[in-house]
Amino acid sequence: MPAYKNKDNGTWYVMTQYTNWKGERKPKCKRGFDTKREAQEWEHTFRQQNSGDWDMPFSAFVEIYCQEQKPRLKESTWQTKENIIQQKILPYFENYKIKEITTKDVRAWQNEMLAYRNEDNKPYSSSYLKALHNQLSAIFNYAVRFYDLRSNPAAKAGNMGSEERKEMLFWTKEEYQKFSEVMMDRILLRANQ
Repeated sequence: MPAYKNKDNGTWYVMTQYTNWKGERKPKCKRGFDTKREAQEWEHTFRQQNSGDWDMPFSAFVEIYCQEQKPRLKESTWQTKENIIQQKILPYFENYKIKEITTKDVRAWQNEMLAYRNEDNKPYSSSYLKALHNQLSAIFNYAVRFYDLRSNPAAKAGNMGSEERKEMLFWTKEEYQKFSEVMMDRILLRANQ
């Protein structure tokens, strides 16, 4: 994997080719690396991402996941997902090779999330823990469905947390009528002032 030095500014760049989704070979150039090693590492990761090589780091696959999922979601939904990925998932799994992540690794991550306490010694809520696990599982499901990963270790590990069941309270007809009478009285009072 050759890397080239830009004589004008002293940075490094790489030139490679890849096959796009239409089956066409396309050139790819990435510039601005401080060292030859950084340029070569970027090219190696780029080739892994485009070949679906499961020897790639988890963080490299997450880049693919983010690029493909972001346009499909509302901005607020994406920001929530991205925050969970960047703050809770990547710090733990980023250096693992995606093919080497096991159910045991996911369980260790779950235990770390379950053990977390904030400054007030409060743990994450049960519904937040469930959201964290669901996002990790979504990344692996995506790899299974679209990139032929053999199995989802997060699904095998089982869920953590649960959705908080909130009881829905309905008014009876009599309660609604009382409320509407009070509101009508207030509206009339304001109209007469």
